[in-house]
Amino acid sequence: MFSSSIRILRSSWRLSNTPVVFKHTLDYSRVPKIQEHELSEQFVRGSGPGGSAVNKNANCVVLTHLPTGTVVKCHLSRCQDENRKLAREMLIEKLDETLNGEQSVAAQRKRFEEKKYKRNEYKKKKMRQLKNEWKKREGLV
Repeated sequence: MFSSSIRILRSSWRLSNTPVVFKHTLDYSRVPKIQEHELSEQFVRGSGPGGSAVNKNANCVVLTHLPTGTVVKCHLSRCQDENRKLAREMLIEKLDETLNGEQSVAAQRKRFEEKKYKRNEYKKKKMRQLKNEWKKREGLV
């Protein structure tokens, strides 16, 4: 029913209809760990639509990773706590891409998706070929 690397978990099915990739297919061992003392955190006013919720409140979070100098700015939500959490996740992803390159989780995920796309394209091509052969045998062409 499902391929060996993708399965739908019952608990995630309630949240969304997207398949969940099991952790053993992606290598998370090289993802950098961030210590709080390595971060510099600032709260600034965001920009864009939102009126006084944006113009008067400092909801935007700017995180700087001091050892590498990597800066991440996050203003995806009106809530400062959510932006703090999202900024830390964005910083981890950015550090993973810069430090690990082709071995980063994002690159692994991209390779997995490309492989899945190629497999599906091969199946479609094979099905078209079989259909055309069937039409020729039946004299429908």
